[in-house]
Amino acid sequence: MKFSRIALLGTASLALAQHHNHARHHARHGSPVEGRDVVTVTSVDPTTVTLYELNGEFLDWKVVEAGLKSGIYVLMGDTISTVIPATTSTPTPTPSSSPAIFFQEKSSTKTTPTSTYVAPTTTAAPPAAKTAETYSTSGSSPGSWPDFVSGKVKCSHFPSEYGPVAADWLDLEGWTGVQSVNSDFELAVSAAISFISTGIAGTGCTKNSFCSYGCPAGYQKSQWPAAQGSTGQSIGGLYCGSDGYLHLSREEYPQLCTPGVGNVFVKNTLSKNVPICRTDYPGTESETIALNVQPGTTEALTCPDAKTYYVWEGSYTSAQYYVNPAGTPVGEACIWGSPGTNVGNWAPVNIGVGKAITGETFISMFQNAPTNPDGKLNFNIEIDGGVSGRCTYKNGVFYNNGVVSPTGCTVSVSGEATFTFL
Repeated sequence: MKFSRIALLGTASLALAQHHNHARHHARHGSPVEGRDVVTVTSVDPTTVTLYELNGEFLDWKVVEAGLKSGIYVLMGDTISTVIPATTSTPTPTPSSSPAIFFQEKSSTKTTPTSTYVAPTTTAAPPAAKTAETYSTSGSSPGSWPDFVSGKVKCSHFPSEYGPVAADWLDLEGWTGVQSVNSDFELAVSAAISFISTGIAGTGCTKNSFCSYGCPAGYQKSQWPAAQGSTGQSIGGLYCGSDGYLHLSREEYPQLCTPGVGNVFVKNTLSKNVPICRTDYPGTESETIALNVQPGTTEALTCPDAKTYYVWEGSYTSAQYYVNPAGTPVGEACIWGSPGTNVGNWAPVNIGVGKAITGETFISMFQNAPTNPDGKLNFNIEIDGGVSGRCTYKNGVFYNNGVVSPTGCTVSVSGEATFTFL
């Protein structure tokens, strides 16, 4: 039995997805979230049932789904204190919502799997560790890129001239993730994808694969196919066809990197770099989209607009970032980490940002639990600017309006907001 938690709040309308929690669906479908170290084929167990509990009462998924779509609920992933509306002139703490705990129970009855995920069959040694400044996470002049044309660029070429930023530390020829699919898959024809194999270090963008990529600060990838995993897996990136050339998976979006809403920033006042790693979603859902914030600099933190970005099983998308300790090399931060390291998916703190369908922007920071509930950063964080309340992280403790909040804090944004590293 697996546990995760969501908080259903009536004062906001944004699904702030947390990677280790929205993966609750993917995990039972053989996601790389839990299968990354498995070297055999993982079959789907379709007997898993998800139950939603709120204040001691079980909610039908249709009720939860309708609430998320209409904006009366917020999917927070973990228990988060109540959002103070941005229209409040003097922030006043309000009682937090009771967490809606959902869990999965597997019956003893087994049925035939409807989808298959193939985990890597070999383990490649990671690239040698490099200094924090070795890898660049910035690309060409933002917004000055030419339109991408399908069938003109070979899959062996990483298309950095069109905006994407190479993630060289992953040893995937610049790509942030590769998902191979059935050879009979056809763009704009296939309705769903029932076979997904995740690429490993030392390989690249191969035929019949979706190849995902990162973008400069403030931008995000625009490519993912209409056909997604038949049992809930997310898939994203350009498509490498059987002809060996890259194809747009969303032909109506020839710009490979598109801007977020543009009102959220990160400011580094420290003497060392701070790597922030976004979940590659839709895609492998690994934390491989890097923003390496250098000392004394301010960078845009990409904030998706729920109205225009990826929608997953009826839920809107926000961005989740993993905040690593200051001084961590990007090549060690924006990868799958190991227990006790405080880096990668074990980074101590998560940041969530997104613009809701109502037009309001919400941002949050919270402990990376249950993955690393006791981890601490070697610096402090405060949210500054036009926000609805005081949300801070000091000496490993979160404060919501000056009050200790083990579950972190969430604020709405009016104008601009900045996560300042102190």
